[in-house]
Amino acid sequence: MNGGIMLFTCLEIFLARIIDVSISTFRTMIMIRKKSILTPILAFLEVFVWFIAARKALNTNINSILIPIFYSLGYATGTYIGGCLSRRFIKNVNSIEVTTKRNHTKLIHALRSEGYALSIISLKNSYEDKKDLIIIDVKSKNTQETIQKIKEIDPKAFIVVKDTRIVQNGYIK
Repeated sequence: MNGGIMLFTCLEIFLARIIDVSISTFRTMIMIRKKSILTPILAFLEVFVWFIAARKALNTNINSILIPIFYSLGYATGTYIGGCLSRRFIKNVNSIEVTTKRNHTKLIHALRSEGYALSIISLKNSYEDKKDLIIIDVKSKNTQETIQKIKEIDPKAFIVVKDTRIVQNGYIK
């Protein structure tokens, strides 16, 4: 078979898989975020494009390992692109919980001077020094930057990041 036709078929399959898997990943993230109006439309498009890609891959008379390789590469690339689309278009909030020594004024003042709203809870246990739990809600795009600021001031801080589904009232930087 002509090498050009084989390459074109491989690229068709590759691009179709990128599209259907990107839609799938994005749809899943929207569904998790409860933005369900768009979910069935994306599900339809996802399966429609997948059907075309699978049919093309299975019905070709090209007997080459390149067909499953390009099919798989399209899947992997689509997963990556779908994740990028999700991070770009689905805005969410993360709660950062920082356990640190009690009254860590340097950390508290640094975060507040950066414009973060903090909730501070005094923790009590019988076998350690007294500690505070600092809770900070940030947009997901600011999470790593905030963690880095915390680590610079208190490298021993215990940090937990949680995905927050619903936020009402309050202040988020």
